Amino acid sequence: MNIIHAASELKPGPRKVCMAIGVFDGVHLGHQQVIRQTIGDARQHEAVALVITFDRHPNTVVAPDRVPPLIYSLPQKLRSLESLGSDALLLINFDKPFSEQTGEGFIRGLAHELGHIQSLCVGSVFTFGHQRSGNVALLRTLGAELNITVHGLAAVSLDGKAVSSTRIREAIRGGKLDFATQMLGRAYSLAGHVVRGDQFGRQLGFPTANLEVSGLMLPPNGVYIVQATMQGETHRGVLNIGYRPTLQNSAPQLRVEVHLLDFGDDLYGKELEVTFVEKLREEQKFSSTEALTDQIARDIAEARLRF
Repeated sequence: MNIIHAASELKPGPRKVCMAIGVFDGVHLGHQQVIRQTIGDARQHEAVALVITFDRHPNTVVAPDRVPPLIYSLPQKLRSLESLGSDALLLINFDKPFSEQTGEGFIRGLAHELGHIQSLCVGSVFTFGHQRSGNVALLRTLGAELNITVHGLAAVSLDGKAVSSTRIREAIRGGKLDFATQMLGRAYSLAGHVVRGDQFGRQLGFPTANLEVSGLMLPPNGVYIVQATMQGETHRGVLNIGYRPTLQNSAPQLRVEVHLLDFGDDLYGKELEVTFVEKLREEQKFSSTEALTDQIARDIAEARLRF
């Protein structure tokens, strides 16, 4: 998939363009339906299938006090979108000047830069543009003028309710990771770059990789069996989410730390994507670091058994 940062970079030549637009956090079943409709249109009309998304959640700019925790990091989102098979992806830098465009101005600008747009697909409740001035009704009006077929697809339902990024966040927050997996259409995972910690795990004999996950939705605190993927290789591991209550710290910070089984290489700066297999136990405070060390050893032994 070719990733571009301006519509003018696409250069489709004589080919038409079929495009899907959305934030696509989680790239869940509803998002997949939108993108597959676009790809189907493109194949039918021998056009270019283009996915358009943003490098951050729009609320980061327009409503910073209401930014939801994200299901996926940006690299995760881009990998998931690529797996669906579109020809190109336009990744828009969502900054203040961009946020001040009207919905109509945004679509007319795309039409000018891309040439002949054959079709445009969004979710039925999708809104866009300054003060949410764009919606499916506006798209249909512009589509009639610009000769663009507009699809406003109804949400995919699961258990009688619409699949949405909000609903998936609620499932993750509540520890219902299997249900999140169903709505995502793939195993729920969490990704982040490995950053330097305080080396406490190494001192105990169990080195851990500290993941940078700020801004992401996290499962409940506790110890989990996970599979960690790094640069195409998968490793078994045990992950802890929590504040490490056994340690004396006046300002404890939430940490996500993963110990990879039978692995000793340097991980700093690399991205790890962890898929949750099973929860082992809740986070707890131990009477001493020795007791904590003993429990970690038992957690790892249990993980080996369950793998």
